[in-house]
Amino acid sequence: MAAVLLVDDDVELAEMLGDYLAQDGFVVTTLHDGASAVEAALSGSFDIAVLDVMMPRMSGIEALARIRAGCALPVLMLTAKGDDMDRIVGLELGADDYVPKPCQPRELAARLRAILRRTTHAMEPANAPLVVGALCIRPELRRVELNGVVVELTSTEFNLLETLARHAGRPVSKSDLSEQALGRPLVRFDRSIDVHLSSIRQKLGTLADGRSCIQTVYRQGYQLIRE
Repeated sequence: MAAVLLVDDDVELAEMLGDYLAQDGFVVTTLHDGASAVEAALSGSFDIAVLDVMMPRMSGIEALARIRAGCALPVLMLTAKGDDMDRIVGLELGADDYVPKPCQPRELAARLRAILRRTTHAMEPANAPLVVGALCIRPELRRVELNGVVVELTSTEFNLLETLARHAGRPVSKSDLSEQALGRPLVRFDRSIDVHLSSIRQKLGTLADGRSCIQTVYRQGYQLIRE
């Protein structure tokens, strides 16, 4: 599930769009001002951002410029209908697309998916190594290295760790882990994921501060720490 940062000072509109995107399979975080948007966008916790232009504390245009100075997060701008200057400036600053307001939630979702298809393909070549902190996961070889040393994992453990690495820094629900890593729906009382993750934790050891690199996130799932 793609993580969407949705920023609009129109609370009612943001809530409506957020609800639609969540029902359409996105994980949505909603904010209402430009300064908070920049901080969140640079956190590395999102796959894409949706920015309104007219916002308090910092405009969407200025927020976009600051995001572009710090990271390559895909950004879709929401602009006032017919305001060509906002659209042109936004595109010149590096916005990936724009949608005029008021917008149809279905169109917004479709455009987000189109951007994600383009950017994911461009940023993640097939079988490219996944590097998360001291971990290097090589999908083409199904091999995991920790500080350059190979870690022996079972096939299921590898699938689970690879899935967490592709969402590093964000929690992944047990349901999604079961679907993506085990290839089957999660069933009631199934503890196999917990058992496999416990084994992976033992094999990977702990970070310098004593924590496991795989954290349990209350009511959300598991998360591979991005350090």
